[in-house]
Amino acid sequence: MKAATGENLIQMLAGAGSLLGLPAIVGKQPYSLTAIALKGAEVRFLSRKDFEEILRADPSLSINVCQVLAAEVQSAGQVLSRF
Repeated sequence: MKAATGENLIQMLAGAGSLLGLPAIVGKQPYSLTAIALKGAEVRFLSRKDFEEILRADPSLSINVCQVLAAEVQSAGQVLSRF
């Protein structure tokens, strides 16, 4: 995530099994951040339809989705509080 000045506000290394774009798929909005896959990375795309089908098949996963979103909000808040 970059500031209006072009300075990096948040830069993270996503490890194996990371899920990117969760706020966008849940919020039905385009993903506002950029990701760069390093050499050797394995990347997969999950459509909104497939995501929703997974949640319908196992509603208990919704709690996990909320936990991930809450952690992202907390992390972003900590970074932004420095500015």
